[in-house]
Amino acid sequence: MARFNRRMVAGAVLAAIAVGAGFSLAQARSTPPAPQLTYVQAGRLLADPATGKVEAQRTLVIQDGKVLRIEDGYTTAEGAKVVDLRDSFVLPGLIDSHVHLTSEQGPNAQLEEYTKSRSDLALDGAWNGLKTLKAGFTTVVDLGAPNESIFALRAAIRTGRIPGPRIIASGSAISVHGGHGDPANGMTEELVHVFRPTSVCSGADDCRRAVREQVRAGADIIKITATGGVLSNTAAGLGQQFSDEELKAIVETAHSMGRKVTAHAHGADGINLFLRAGGDSIEHGTYLDAESIKLFKTSGAWLVPTLMAGDFVAREAARPNTFLTPAQRDKALIAGPRMLDMARRAREGGVKVAFGTDTGVSAHGDNAGEFALMVKAGFSPLDAIRAATIWAAEHLGLLDQIGSLLPGKQADLIAVRGDPLTDVTVLTKVSFVMKGGVVYKSE
Repeated sequence: MARFNRRMVAGAVLAAIAVGAGFSLAQARSTPPAPQLTYVQAGRLLADPATGKVEAQRTLVIQDGKVLRIEDGYTTAEGAKVVDLRDSFVLPGLIDSHVHLTSEQGPNAQLEEYTKSRSDLALDGAWNGLKTLKAGFTTVVDLGAPNESIFALRAAIRTGRIPGPRIIASGSAISVHGGHGDPANGMTEELVHVFRPTSVCSGADDCRRAVREQVRAGADIIKITATGGVLSNTAAGLGQQFSDEELKAIVETAHSMGRKVTAHAHGADGINLFLRAGGDSIEHGTYLDAESIKLFKTSGAWLVPTLMAGDFVAREAARPNTFLTPAQRDKALIAGPRMLDMARRAREGGVKVAFGTDTGVSAHGDNAGEFALMVKAGFSPLDAIRAATIWAAEHLGLLDQIGSLLPGKQADLIAVRGDPLTDVTVLTKVSFVMKGGVVYKSE
């Protein structure tokens, strides 16, 4: 009887709502209408960077945030929304495989480590994320931000509460005590236990714990600092910092919990040890050697060169009034200028490369500056674009969702006025951005 009464009440409520809204109960129970179609008319279209084929006068038909089909000519349909990009070159939304949305280097960066709350950092991340999205980057990988800040930002963007790029996030990096990624470097002893995250570890068992803690906290990917780093405020060099046993424990634990592992690594010793341990990708790779290239190729691991970071720190370190500390400046002057040659040797050696900038070192929204540096290192404009689309999507295991504009993929697309296959710098002037079928920029 109680069950019958509940059904009666539910039916009455539905009927009342339907009548109040001005339609019948039968209409209320019917299947909702299909989402509106959007027709994007493209003057030139690079739908699949894998082929490199540019087609003229094509229309992308988009429904429910995905590409439904591509039609010849400029087409439309009754009731559809039309986006006129007939004067533009259209290509897939770009992917930056290495950013830090919640921070940005500058004269106040060190002070802000003490004065900004996790909430402040999340709001900074929202602002920087919007700049990144409007620059044409519809997906980013955030590799090193406080868990609370970046995971909250990721969730807010996923649920549509704020605009921003799709975020794959590591949260805090797994680091050794006193090494690159330990934020307690340079702090007084009283502050160490306040600012040091649980991701800092020593010993194989402790590093297993740190990985599990990051997975529990919500990490999509595990980021580790396999070597010293340029911007850590310590004169600890750029060589290996984890022991062999620690690296093996990290990789094994992450893989057992369904996470890929990427390593910040400059020195060849740390690069090679990480690759031998089964790591999935290397960030930076400054001092990679012939053995590194062999290991990349045999393991299938990816390199994310972050040439903008090298360029930025080298130029900043050379300034008479640089904001870098002496320890940072000395490392920047050595490592920064080497990165172009590293990327050139990796390309010539057949290493798989995914586009990544380490933005947050350089300014957010300037991410596309990496393309010109890649071309300077010997990549063709098409291969540089592939690195930021299909190659990055493959690196992230998302090739079935993003990286091209083939039917069934996310409707992530950008437009520029000019031909990026002849002048890759036009990608720094994106005039149109769509992510998941929603327009975020139209000039």
